[in-house]
Amino acid sequence: MSAKAHAMVLASFIGDALALGPHWEYDVAALRRRFGEVDGYVAPSDDGYHAGKKAGDQTHYGDQTLLLLRSLAERGGFDLEDFAEKWIGRMRSYDGYIDGATRMTLRIFDFGEGPEQSGSNSNDLAGASRVAPLVCALWHDLPALVAAARAQTKMTHNHAQVIEAAEFFARAAWGTLAGKPARRALEEAAEAGYGSAPVDRWLAAGLDSAGEDTVAAIGRFGRTCRIDEAMPGVIHLIARHEHDLRACLIQNVMAGGDSAARGMLAGMVCGASLEPAALPEPWLAGLRAREAIEGDLRALVRS
Repeated sequence: MSAKAHAMVLASFIGDALALGPHWEYDVAALRRRFGEVDGYVAPSDDGYHAGKKAGDQTHYGDQTLLLLRSLAERGGFDLEDFAEKWIGRMRSYDGYIDGATRMTLRIFDFGEGPEQSGSNSNDLAGASRVAPLVCALWHDLPALVAAARAQTKMTHNHAQVIEAAEFFARAAWGTLAGKPARRALEEAAEAGYGSAPVDRWLAAGLDSAGEDTVAAIGRFGRTCRIDEAMPGVIHLIARHEHDLRACLIQNVMAGGDSAARGMLAGMVCGASLEPAALPEPWLAGLRAREAIEGDLRALVRS
């Protein structure tokens, strides 16, 4: 279980890092002309959203997830106050891209709100994409995992559908980690019941598209950060490429748009059935945060 959980976390970070260079390129023809098939890490352009980053770095989504993993490792479990402290400290002086949800959350913290009420009203899937370290840390306690996934999301994205999406994907990764096929884990995660998010509709759309070309399917659903477009795309990636992590993450990038959030979640669920040795070695070797990630994962095991 520990080995599979570590592969799950690494696969989520890899999904983010692969998307770094072409992130938010919405013209898929232009993306292919410029990058070819993205099967390895690519540095972002000097005039792009992630200027200054190097190939194998994380986007701002991945960097925030690194903070969550470090908090879990140091505290021996989920501590929202500690995560908030680390998040504020890093994001106030962050030298990468700062999105609207982060800017609004920092302002709400400045007004004196605590992390339970600090979240922006952003409907971006990114707020739900950070959950892989929580699944690793709390796989033995599903209610605690669900509560933590929701709380960490609400801290930056206080939007009911995004919060429920975090719960859905945490449950799906938990089920896959326990040995269920990823498609079945998605179906069982949808049975939890959600008051705001149309999870059944998103699930049906994603599963029904599993026979389609990924670039075409995600183009039809929508390539933006918005949760109503991104959710069916992530489910498609998992359903179509359940047994092929490499194809899953490459095709995710080639589909363009907000490939980083999609890649973190699809990588997490597809990676949860693997062990670290099954991850492509060039992706592991080129992941610049690998040493920090693996050190924190070892600390989690010890705790």
